[in-house]
Amino acid sequence: MRIAIDAMGGDNAPYINIEGAVMAAREFGYDIVLVGDNTIIQQELFKKGVNAPKSISVCHASEVIGMDEPAALSVRRKRDSSVNVGARLLRDGKVDALVSAGNTGAVVCAVALRMGLLKGVHRPGISMIYPTLKDLCLLIDVGANINPKPEHLLQYGIMGDVLQRHLLNKKVVKVGLLNVGGEEAKGTDFIKETHRLLNSSALKFIGNVEGGDIYTGEYDVIVCDGFVGNVVLKVSESLAHTLSIFLKRKLKEGILTQIGAFLSMPAFNALKKEIDYSEYGGAPLLGVNGVTIIGHGGSSAKAIKNAIREAAAFVELQINQHIMDAIAL
Repeated sequence: MRIAIDAMGGDNAPYINIEGAVMAAREFGYDIVLVGDNTIIQQELFKKGVNAPKSISVCHASEVIGMDEPAALSVRRKRDSSVNVGARLLRDGKVDALVSAGNTGAVVCAVALRMGLLKGVHRPGISMIYPTLKDLCLLIDVGANINPKPEHLLQYGIMGDVLQRHLLNKKVVKVGLLNVGGEEAKGTDFIKETHRLLNSSALKFIGNVEGGDIYTGEYDVIVCDGFVGNVVLKVSESLAHTLSIFLKRKLKEGILTQIGAFLSMPAFNALKKEIDYSEYGGAPLLGVNGVTIIGHGGSSAKAIKNAIREAAAFVELQINQHIMDAIAL
């Protein structure tokens, strides 16, 4: 298994990406290709000395696409950027998967341009895996396609169903459509047509999902357009961070709360682990003809390591083949 890492992508690149790659090489035994500035990467690997696994190699890329650069334009202009080089390695069969925590739009553009889409798929979608009160759920799309058609959301539902069945081992997959109300008549014409398509499909579609039900666990897959999905993603991340700060403030207000916090530490640590995005790696880019995992821009080394593990699972379980089979039905 050979997996390419966009070493220069992300807020803390390349150091966090290299650390995550080293962790993955040690723990999982994969061959890792770090794509980026050879001098910088080699210097960082040298610092790790004998601890840097020999299964890690470097593929030089002279350019970097910044997190705030225009995606499509940068992909065309910076042909030797780390994300473009990584996408070419994937296209040429030199690696089995690509992991990047860099500019999301650039990753989508580069991979879709080099690899194309899976047979029958109209638009790619990014799926976020997150915990609920009952089980893991998938929200798709969270940013790849902000102006979709109803048939695109139908395919998102199909791809999410495949992911739940083959990656997360869910036997019965309940699909919902994110909307402003639970009633079938609610929403825009776009949403109503999407509802009709999902309802007439072979999926186990159980209707509209209101924002307050996203984390209840009543749904296994929730489909939406990329604009709304990205807002949900960013609000969720911000809320989790804000609640953490509020909790820390309150626990410092008095000696009794500090004692209570100390006694509750095991529960707090368990909760942190359960809701920590780094536990789930990254967001799969579904529908492209190649395995790609998009990490959070602020990914930790642990998140990069788990994204690499997730990418390998996609390859081993032949998720893309299952998607094509499901789309063809």
